[in-house]
Amino acid sequence: MPDAIFNLELEKTPTITSFGIDELMWKFSANKGSQPKAIDKVASGGELSRITLAVKRILAENSSLPTIIFDEIDTGVSGDIGSKIGDVLSEMAKDMQVISISHLPQLAAQAKNHFKVFKTVEAEKTITKIKTLSNQERIDEIVSMLGAGGESKSAVEHAKSLLTR
Repeated sequence: MPDAIFNLELEKTPTITSFGIDELMWKFSANKGSQPKAIDKVASGGELSRITLAVKRILAENSSLPTIIFDEIDTGVSGDIGSKIGDVLSEMAKDMQVISISHLPQLAAQAKNHFKVFKTVEAEKTITKIKTLSNQERIDEIVSMLGAGGESKSAVEHAKSLLTR
């Protein structure tokens, strides 16, 4: 977001609340020539994901965290932006353990280890399970994330290319 503007404004509240006497307003503009407005009014889902990632990255760098978990940090993004988010997470993973839950193949393909979380029904109860994926299972899962079946040779090649990026 090369033209983004991000401001923090601190205003006194008329009364003391459980959060104190000040209110912090996050203002944002993603586009050149637009004035920053309340972030919850103007930021798209993808913009919120990228802002959240940037803030968490800064906090993590300055907190010496051993592990950070992202749950769908890629919400509202796709394509090249998903790959760039993966790049940021990979960079963070040099200094800490990064766990990311994602439905985006560009991001999942950059993981050092890939796990699949899925649900089954056993004895009339839904059970959540997790499985470490082998290299072939990773390819199959990336193909599935791309929305294609295993019969699609182009999707399999695309999955392989994402994994070797």
